[in-house]
Order: sequence, then structure tokens, then C-alpha cells
Amino acid sequence: MKRFIEISVPVTTCNLRCHYCYISQQRLFSSGITPLPYSISHIRRALSRERLGGVCLLNLCGGGETLLPDYMFDLVHALLEEGHYVMIVTNGTVTKRIREMVGMYPAELKSRLIFKFSFHYLELKKRGLLNLYFDNVRTVRDGGCSFSVEIAPSDELIPHIDDVKRECMEHLGALCHVTVARDERRKEFPILTSLTREDYIRTWSQFDSPMFDYKIRVFGEKRREFCYSGLWGGILNLATGEYSACYRSSDRQNIMDDPDRPIEIRPVGRCNCAHCFNAHARLALGMIPELEAPVYADMRDRVDREGRHWLQPAMRAFLSQRLDTDNALLSDEEKRRISRHASVRNLVYKVRAFAAGIYHRIR
Repeated sequence: MKRFIEISVPVTTCNLRCHYCYISQQRLFSSGITPLPYSISHIRRALSRERLGGVCLLNLCGGGETLLPDYMFDLVHALLEEGHYVMIVTNGTVTKRIREMVGMYPAELKSRLIFKFSFHYLELKKRGLLNLYFDNVRTVRDGGCSFSVEIAPSDELIPHIDDVKRECMEHLGALCHVTVARDERRKEFPILTSLTREDYIRTWSQFDSPMFDYKIRVFGEKRREFCYSGLWGGILNLATGEYSACYRSSDRQNIMDDPDRPIEIRPVGRCNCAHCFNAHARLALGMIPELEAPVYADMRDRVDREGRHWLQPAMRAFLSQRLDTDNALLSDEEKRRISRHASVRNLVYKVRAFAAGIYHRIR
């Protein structure tokens, strides 16, 4: 695994209206689907194994429902043909697209594809879509693809926990994973709940989810180690072509306009975020090599009561790797130099953002 890249798909349209989703809160669910500014062949060239340095783990996620755009079939197919491992975040209700991918991709490509099903229980139940949802999960499982099911723990869901567990055991033969919801209205990104931390852990740990156990263990901890995010992966916005080192990094460039231009994003070094809220992926994959963490496969896999893994063998083996295995570590002097430069860039970024805010207030 050479790099882990989170790819933002330009779609805010969604067929669900989950109460905890910012798309619903801002009423963006009917804003339409933005066409890609680049052709599928151009995107494949820009994200070729040669340019990225080897086989990568690519995570596709839209602001709305990822699988709604018509181009998703061809986009995913192209990235798989390039040799990468691809993850798709989906609400699991776009039956047509799921059946197309499972039914038409060859077996070798499907062995490197995982569907990350978000389990929006209350919304699915309200709309009578629970059976359709689980039918689509089974289509993926029986079709030779990997899958994972996770639920966002909202306070409104607490009275329905027993129902959620019952549905999971009946349809999946295993409990779903649990993530940790964050409040993005506050700069420290605290847990999104009215419960105390202790009650929150007590409530949601009953799912025995390694994802939840690890995320909650490091949630809120400021990372002070040297982080290779940027050098070993980053975030790509398909609408703009902009590639950034991490969520709040000021180091970014357009990597799509000229596929022949080398990617020169530097590692973030010292993190600028309050804490690594995507620790279950970034830290588990080894962005901070010296930090002990379970492998990412543990965050996604389950074994059902019939002994079947959610992850297919090739995917399970790939997600059990760490980025520091196939990438060279920097010297202490290089780390110090990069951290000094990062501090200056972050200061400049903050000053510019502050000045822009004053300018807009004056206008």
C-alpha cells in the first residue's frame, strides 16, 4: 500500500433525509449532481499507479449519496483497472448501481472493491427501506465483493438500540460497527452527544465494535507526533482537482490539470487539528508509524455466525498492511525542517483567513 487517498465526489444530492446530516440541515439534498470537470480516462491517468508510486487505497465519498451520479460505474471501474483498491461509502439504497457493479465487474476487480454501508436505521425504517438495504448488502456479499456496515451513534437512536442489534443479527449474522459522531460546529470537534463521555462509551460499546473501541480511545487526544499525511496520502476534491495533505492543512495543489506534473505535497508533520477524528483509518494505516494501533482490517471486518468474513481475502490482506511498510521514513533532521516550514505555512494561512474575514465584514 503506497498511499491512502480520500476522494471527495461532487454530489450533495441524497435520497435520504437523516436528521444528523449537514446535507439535510442545510437543505442541500436537491441541489443536483455536478458533472465531473475531467473525463474518466483523464482521472485514471492522474491517479495512475506510476504517478502515485504504486498501488493505493482510494476512498470514494460524496457529500450526499455517492452512488447517485451515472459516472460512478465507469469511475470505479477505471480505478480498479488501474490496480488500486477502492472503497465506496454508500447508504445502500441505490439498488441499480450496486447490481451493475456487482453483476458486471469481473471477479478480479471485485476482489479489490469494498462497499462501506452506512446504516441509517431510523431513516430506513421510516421510509420502509430496511429490507431493500439488507438485500443490497447481501447482493454485495454474495457477489464476491467486500463490505462493511457501520452506524452513526446519535442520541435519538438510543431507544432503538435493541431493534438495531436484532436487525443486524437477523440479516447479517453479526452486529454492525459503530463510529463516533463529532460536532463540527465547534473547532475542537467534540463528541456529538448530550451524554457524558462515560455514559456514551457505556451505551455504544455494547456493539463490541473494534472501530468504536479504537476511535473513542484516541478521540480528543491532540496528536503531537510527526504525521506523514500528505506524503503518504491526502484528500482529493474531484470537483476542483485540489489535493490537500489533510483536513485543515494549508498545503495543497491541483493534481488533476496536468497529470504529468509530479505530486509534491509535503507531510503535515505536526498536526493542526484538535485531534485525529479519522484515526480509525489514518492512524490504523500507519500515518504515524511509531503509534501502536490495530490494523484497518479490524475496523471493517466481521465474521458472521456462519463463519464468513465481511472482507474478501485479498481485501482483508491489503487492509492489514501499514503505509510505513512500503514507504521510506524521513530522518529526524528532515522531520524538524518540515515541521518548521509547516508551522510557518499554518501561520500564514491563519493570517490570510483572519484578514479575509475582516475584509468581508468591512464590505
